[in-house]
Amino acid sequence: MSEKKPQNDPKIDINLDVGGLFKNLGEMISMLGDVAQRASEAEKSGEFKAGDQLRGVYGFSIRTGIGGVPRVDRFGTVRKPDAEQALPIEVREPLVDIFDEESEFLVLAEVPGVSEDDILVELQEDILRIETSGERRYAKEIVLSAPIDATSLQQAYHNGILQIRLRKIL
Repeated sequence: MSEKKPQNDPKIDINLDVGGLFKNLGEMISMLGDVAQRASEAEKSGEFKAGDQLRGVYGFSIRTGIGGVPRVDRFGTVRKPDAEQALPIEVREPLVDIFDEESEFLVLAEVPGVSEDDILVELQEDILRIETSGERRYAKEIVLSAPIDATSLQQAYHNGILQIRLRKIL
């Protein structure tokens, strides 16, 4: 014998496809992760020649983090890729990566073709300055996002890569 439920019964049967909802949500999160990864780094570079003597390299790198401010870094031997307006620069701006770790910063700078003795690294409050002398000259100032213990500066140079470690003041 079948039971009839009274019409005033507060129990309501709702059949939701919760598995399908989570599947779609998972696919959307995966898609957003792919978009964020592709948008987190963009780089453009090139090389051109004008005659036998003038040759230039130029480029930029854009990095963003989720909810962060995009950072554009230029690099190369000329400021403009147009051969008529391209003027070789005496001092190159090295390509630099900054890793903000929990208690320290790790800075990697590409400065190929220089001697370790020609590298000067200075720290003034939150500004790190990298400069080289000699035949190939590089220079860059980097503003760090946290106060630094100036006595903690450690640097190493191997195969054209300058590695700098700086401890944060917490």
